[in-house]
Amino acid sequence: MNTIKTGLLLGVLTGLLMLIGGYFGGKQGVVIAFIFATVMNFGAYWFSDKLILRMYKAQEVRESQAPQLYAVVKNLALKAGLPMPKVYIVPGETPNAFATGRNRDHAVVAVTEGILRILNREELEGVLAHELTHIKNKDMLIGSIAATLAGAIVMLANMAQWAAIFGGSNRDDSEEGSGVIGLIAMAILAPIAATIIQMAISRSREYLADEGGARVSGKPYGLAGALEKLSKASQAMPMDANPSTAHMFIVNPLTGKSLMNLFSTHPPIEERVARLRSMKPM
Repeated sequence: MNTIKTGLLLGVLTGLLMLIGGYFGGKQGVVIAFIFATVMNFGAYWFSDKLILRMYKAQEVRESQAPQLYAVVKNLALKAGLPMPKVYIVPGETPNAFATGRNRDHAVVAVTEGILRILNREELEGVLAHELTHIKNKDMLIGSIAATLAGAIVMLANMAQWAAIFGGSNRDDSEEGSGVIGLIAMAILAPIAATIIQMAISRSREYLADEGGARVSGKPYGLAGALEKLSKASQAMPMDANPSTAHMFIVNPLTGKSLMNLFSTHPPIEERVARLRSMKPM
């Protein structure tokens, strides 16, 4: 169901892009914005793993340095049918985890120091299985596609804003007023709509990663317990995280600063936990 929802949401993003382009810039405007956004996000897709690891001062660890953590990742990767990813540890007490990398052959699983202190082995297995499922489901690629479409929409909206300011409407004089109003409305509403859809895609992928992680680890209750612990810890001490990377973490690192569920990159923890607890151990 969530896979279908992701496809529909990507379709809506594409349709919104075409609608705005048709209204404002025609086919040429759509093509230019789409190409520019694609180039930007192509670079992000290939190099974002290095950037985020550097941003959070993550350090790669070998098996000899973190034998228990390495063993858990290795065992779960084998169960998931994935190559062994690189393992990183992020300094900091806020417990959290994320996966990055452009594909399954160039993947990274990273955990904070805090998560290793508060989770038991079963809970840690659930978290790491969740992250490996993100890799298996190619969520980095899906996220890049969504970002490309959303980025193109935002660029077209910015073009509409400047057109409204400088009177760049292509309508005749009798329609000029309504044309300007339409451009202003588009410049305001289109980026909001694109952001909401992009966040909805992220939430759908989180549900899929929870379900897949529970199946890989065979311990849905372990992941459920981990999410409860991580949510409470994130509310007590939000991570000093860049909002543009919040969607990558297993729980929103900015929970304590969140304003609206509509714009949240993650589903409500209560709903995620309820779904997991409804699953039988495997």
